[in-house]
Amino acid sequence: MKKKNIAAMLVPVLLAGIATACSSGGKAGQSPDPVTSESAGAAKPKSSVFTWLAADRVEGPVRQDWEVFKELEKRTGAKIEFQAVPAASFAEKQKILIATNSVTDLMMVTNQEGREYGQEKVFLNLKDYLDQAPNIKKFFDTNPEAKAQATAADGGLYTIPQLDSYIGGKGFNQAWYVRQDLMDKYGLKAPTTLDEFYQLLKAFKQQNPESYPLTLTPPESGEMGLYGVFMKAFTGIQGYINLNPANDQFAFTGNQKGFKEALQFMNKLYSEKLLDPEYSLLTRAQYDERLISSKSFVTYYWKADVELLQSKARTASGNQQFNLDGFLPVTAPGVKNYLFSRPVVGSLGMAVSAKVKDKQAAVKLIDYLVGEEGKKLLNLGIEGKTYKIVDGKPRFMEEFGTAPYNTLRRDYGVWYPMIGFDFALPRLAWESALDEKTKKINAAYEPLVISAPRSYVKTKEEQEMEKSKLNNLTKYLDQRMAEFVMGKTPINDEKINDLIEQSKKLGLDDIVNMYNTAYKRTYGSK
Repeated sequence: MKKKNIAAMLVPVLLAGIATACSSGGKAGQSPDPVTSESAGAAKPKSSVFTWLAADRVEGPVRQDWEVFKELEKRTGAKIEFQAVPAASFAEKQKILIATNSVTDLMMVTNQEGREYGQEKVFLNLKDYLDQAPNIKKFFDTNPEAKAQATAADGGLYTIPQLDSYIGGKGFNQAWYVRQDLMDKYGLKAPTTLDEFYQLLKAFKQQNPESYPLTLTPPESGEMGLYGVFMKAFTGIQGYINLNPANDQFAFTGNQKGFKEALQFMNKLYSEKLLDPEYSLLTRAQYDERLISSKSFVTYYWKADVELLQSKARTASGNQQFNLDGFLPVTAPGVKNYLFSRPVVGSLGMAVSAKVKDKQAAVKLIDYLVGEEGKKLLNLGIEGKTYKIVDGKPRFMEEFGTAPYNTLRRDYGVWYPMIGFDFALPRLAWESALDEKTKKINAAYEPLVISAPRSYVKTKEEQEMEKSKLNNLTKYLDQRMAEFVMGKTPINDEKINDLIEQSKKLGLDDIVNMYNTAYKRTYGSK
């Protein structure tokens, strides 16, 4: 193929540091069945070596001596040799390995890449080995959404899709937070309407004239960004294009009732200096600084990180009364107040190289990791060292604190992105040990949480169409939205209609129709 030939010309420089990642080392042999490997008197497993591509994390680099993987070798005979690359260059190197059919034995890829390149013999067709892999077979039998993501046009199964939330779960990622210590000091109450939200910001501004009470993280159209949160509050659609939970159809927020009012509300916050004027430019460090230094007081934030941010603020300011507490989201009248749960099936999946030397041994390893024992080892760690059982449920050790994933990833390789592929399990273990404040927020938000849109399968042509049109459309919308919010463009029907018409010329209708077609094709009508 042309793209393979072109990529091959680029390989010598880019693959210099990872060239040894592409074949199994050692003398391969079949690992025993996961069940019998731990049976009394079972023979010692034969040794197999598998390479695994992984990206170094800020909280801790990939290590060869993680205890969890030493334990994995004891149980299965599978020795893992991680091929670590910097996170910033991971995607580029991964694509080159795939395009040149030089992938490591094990690799996390997008399910789309698995379906596309599996058919080109880059990845192993797991469907051919289901009779040897009872755990993988059970996984697909009980997770139809994951099976849909893994199944290519030829009917093959080329990835084990990553799970991020249990089916029917209520797990969610973000919540609204406010400086509760200042709320108490000023005699303010949490808002229950958008007007009360506005009045709260005005009250903070009055008490702190040099502040910008509201700050949010970029990208602006993301689920935590300015446009994302307020378009949902006024139109019921999160972001520019998303699933409308009212009818299970994808829709463009600009076509919805309330879009004009959303623009007017955001413009009012900007013009009255209630919103950080650099909302579209902030780095994560600058965002943290705004809250820590009391330049801003209200935000929509990762609930997993709020205790860390609060601790950082207390240390930096010396103010031990600094207190970020949650409040419920607010919406315009007639708009459903909801937030999506974490998706059950993520966009990534574990794939096995079609060139792995011992295919049966590789499949048995993955089968073990998909089974209950392997899943716990990879995603919870070692019982008694990283987690314990409390009231019949796993819970991470208290010494790991309120953000256990940092220590778990750095010291054990547990809950590590691009390695672990069932994050539902560690999330539950973490949430069972949350502080009382976060548990209270969880309980308050739970009635609002609805199931995230199911992951759906795009054809290769649909994927290419999305790539060719969505980026330009998003850039255009970001620019026009900023002009509305900052008052550079008047907010009236004529200008809004112009935005919609120009968006259509950039492929808006094609993208929305494609999403609905792919979604319906994957799951049928509601």
